[in-house]
Amino acid sequence: MGQTARERRRAERHPLVGRRSKAGFVILGVGAAMVIAHAAGFKLLMHLEGDEHSWPSAIYWTITTMSTLGYGDITFDDDAGRLFSLWVLLSGVVYMLVLLPFFVIQYLVTPWLDHRRATRTPRKVAPGVSDHVLLVGSDAVTQAFAARAERSGIPAVMLLEDAVKAGELHDQGRQVVVGPLDSAFTYRNAGAARARLVISTLSDHANTNVAFTVRQAAAAVPVAVTASKPASVDVLNLAGADHVLELGQVLGREMASRVLGSTGRVHAIGTIGDTIIAEAAARGTELVGKFLGEAVEMQRSRVRILAVLRKGRLRAMTPDLRITDGTVLVLAGTAEDLAQYDRRFQCGEVSEEQPVVILGGGRVGRAASRALSDEGVPNTIVEITPGRVENSYSVLEGTASYAVVHGDAADQRILRRAGLEHASAVLVTPRDDDLNVYLTLFCRRLRPELQIVSRATYERNVATLYRAGADGVLSYATIGATDLWNHAGFSHRVLLAEGNELFLAPCPASLMRRPLRDDEVHRRTGCDIVAVLEADGTLGYDTESIPASSEVQLLLLGDRHAERRFRETYLGRRRRRR
Repeated sequence: MGQTARERRRAERHPLVGRRSKAGFVILGVGAAMVIAHAAGFKLLMHLEGDEHSWPSAIYWTITTMSTLGYGDITFDDDAGRLFSLWVLLSGVVYMLVLLPFFVIQYLVTPWLDHRRATRTPRKVAPGVSDHVLLVGSDAVTQAFAARAERSGIPAVMLLEDAVKAGELHDQGRQVVVGPLDSAFTYRNAGAARARLVISTLSDHANTNVAFTVRQAAAAVPVAVTASKPASVDVLNLAGADHVLELGQVLGREMASRVLGSTGRVHAIGTIGDTIIAEAAARGTELVGKFLGEAVEMQRSRVRILAVLRKGRLRAMTPDLRITDGTVLVLAGTAEDLAQYDRRFQCGEVSEEQPVVILGGGRVGRAASRALSDEGVPNTIVEITPGRVENSYSVLEGTASYAVVHGDAADQRILRRAGLEHASAVLVTPRDDDLNVYLTLFCRRLRPELQIVSRATYERNVATLYRAGADGVLSYATIGATDLWNHAGFSHRVLLAEGNELFLAPCPASLMRRPLRDDEVHRRTGCDIVAVLEADGTLGYDTESIPASSEVQLLLLGDRHAERRFRETYLGRRRRRR
């Protein structure tokens, strides 16, 4: 009979158990073989000396010698026997140094520690916990969401089936509940009925079971899940999910939205209330060569320049900052304001956008191509597997402005066929971070001025991709956590690029009536106050100082470390000691 779903999950959670048992049997077998071989050598050498001993006596002598006990009741008389005794002694010492640590640590200490950690991991949340976010599973998305919730002072409870993993997270200071994920009793213990939102980021099949089970325990709680396949969306909705996040589709669209193009056109990347947050490249516009102060004066709209990026890095917002061909302006305004900015600065000599090359025809690459095609931007997908893209794009035949080149993206000839020499940007979309670093470095070497937006699977590789030459990096973890965070209804966030995020925070009394661009705030925290959100939810365009009102919020720009320092410095929210 086949394994049940729970047995498969248990085997996946403990992949080392089988290997540890196998190693234990191997070590025991080697020890038994050494005892038998040394006992046989003992009998042979004793026979040569004219002394006969039984097999029990030979094994007795071998074990006492290997363990360094050496009672001395049986000894050799000649040099050959004494040298053999030394060999048995030394081999026994080496064997004991391997045997004892393995069995004592692996079969005594480690199980005891795991049992101790598992028994003290909570099985239910405290009765007073409410309005919390229940995170099912522990992957990169839920970990990023939990860390963000901790920085913002919002309760988040992680629900896991693996008691050992839950114990580790509990030791790190996370709120954790242990229980089978296919039991409604577990979700009752986790306070699902009192939760603000339940989030599950497991496989599509597991998410279906989770959503269906949560509905048994808490019929009214909102449920948000992730989906890897478009076909799973309807099934997950039928199971009870209120929000289904297709991470591949969202990541592809977000990567496409970071393409700045070749005409200086404004690209919307998010919203804060009724205000649109957008990016616009200075390349090809009359802003190149101007100072930032001059650019502000040249505007004929209410668009506010929130930040200046160059090669994915923030630049200090000083009036004497010179705008170069590689400068990107982060803008805020209404749709009408941004359209007026386009009319004022968009390059009139270029009527069409230059093409974009997409490396990888997986879900992310196809989603990026679809988003670019919808915007009228021609694009070419480089995919090594023939037929993969055409089948996925059959519904778009005759409407999508894309082309396909089959071959290895690491081959310079293939990239030339894809039009890299005339492209305005390259999107690096494979799942393999090592490959993405290679392709980013390769494309940067071929076209130093090219815009490159790369995908990261693991957060630890983000800095490496930036060093390899990426202008922007986006990851599953950050995109997923940001989407779910905004869906939960917390303070809205807009992701500029991996490591740069716009977020809202209450205005502390200590900053009221202070200049909006306060250098002390940046010096102490690393955050930049870029705008003020009025009580009616609109951004203050002409505000140069922070109003003395507790109803306003601050729009800040920074990474997660800067956000933590800002909240600790000005809002008094200290991280829990771990």
